[in-house]
Amino acid sequence: MDTSSPIDIFVARDEPADRHDAQAVMDHGASSLASRPEAGDATTTCTEPKVFVHLAWGQDAREWERRWHAGRLIGVNDPSPYGYARAREMGCRVTFSRAAREGRLRKLVRLGLRAVLGFDYLHAAFNADNMLASDIVWTHTESQYLAVALLLARRGRRPSGRPKLIGQSVWMFDRWDTLSVIRRALLRRLIREVDLLTTLSMENLAVLRRAFPQKRSEMVLFGIPSEVSTAPRLRTGAPARVISVGNDRHRDWRTLAAAMSGQPDIELTIVSQTAPASLARGAPNIRIVALADNDALQRLMADATLMVVPLQPNRHASGITVMQEAALRGLPMVVTDTGGLKDYFDADAACYTPPGDAAALLANVRALIAAPDRALALAQRAQARMRRGDLGCHAYIARHVELTRSLLGDIP
Repeated sequence: MDTSSPIDIFVARDEPADRHDAQAVMDHGASSLASRPEAGDATTTCTEPKVFVHLAWGQDAREWERRWHAGRLIGVNDPSPYGYARAREMGCRVTFSRAAREGRLRKLVRLGLRAVLGFDYLHAAFNADNMLASDIVWTHTESQYLAVALLLARRGRRPSGRPKLIGQSVWMFDRWDTLSVIRRALLRRLIREVDLLTTLSMENLAVLRRAFPQKRSEMVLFGIPSEVSTAPRLRTGAPARVISVGNDRHRDWRTLAAAMSGQPDIELTIVSQTAPASLARGAPNIRIVALADNDALQRLMADATLMVVPLQPNRHASGITVMQEAALRGLPMVVTDTGGLKDYFDADAACYTPPGDAAALLANVRALIAAPDRALALAQRAQARMRRGDLGCHAYIARHVELTRSLLGDIP
């Protein structure tokens, strides 16, 4: 997802709700979001913090759930966006941001302001009443927490207090060292309103702590629903079927295509809405598809020999969702060694390859194809990693609840 914003570090374009770095087909929490209690109910107590989850405009919780039930969310997903509704089972009152109904003019104004600021302030302002009535606001990317921070800064300190804010950064600190003085100053002013900064990788956290040594910051392991899995098995047969999935801006499709092109005994299927169609031209063993339903993806993964996650250098654990999906489906993985992914899966659970090296990528793919027993062992260890308890959607939300109680003073 490249951004066209003039202040591009603010991430002007949010992730689509059905991006394939998404989340698992399971029935945990599948009851209607609309029927669940919302934050601000009279029964709320100090032991039940009121959590407001502010997500991107296109990630409305009710629409997300409808798409989940229809099988139109591609990948391993929770019925609620990123599983945040699970916090209700952990003693929190949870409500989600909602998208305002808008005609052409309102949409034009909202998107125009977003292009200037780099984040969707009007979406945050529409949700201000519920947000300000909460004890704490959770956000999924900097695009959301910067909008919330501006809203809080404009409202000022109220006698009745204001909600705490957890700001989760994904892309911003990848480029922090290259930002202008003016951009850093803008960011620093907004981040003053954030009570806790979180990241998804230790590489990002190191940059964050250098930039904001006085600000509380934590790494949170991102996770997808892990309740359903497929036992790893020997995957043999010819031709070998390699699958690669994702829409993230740091997918390195060109290196992958260069590695796989002209290999008649390897069939490569790229599942992506962002991979250039030109990469498959003149390469009969490569196809690029955009899937409309989740069952189609599950069939491709069931038939695959292995998963490849090709990445450009980054700091934010790009590709971690697909790695977890592959682990749950029992697929061995070849993954670019970048972004702090070894914080999640070490070299005993995935075959890591250097960034931008097509020859090394091909060699690693062929090594696993030639040694199905080794590939099976990798898949087994990756799936065991998902069962350890600190990785997965439940652990991801539980960590948010733990941090919330700490911020609100329930625990030291």
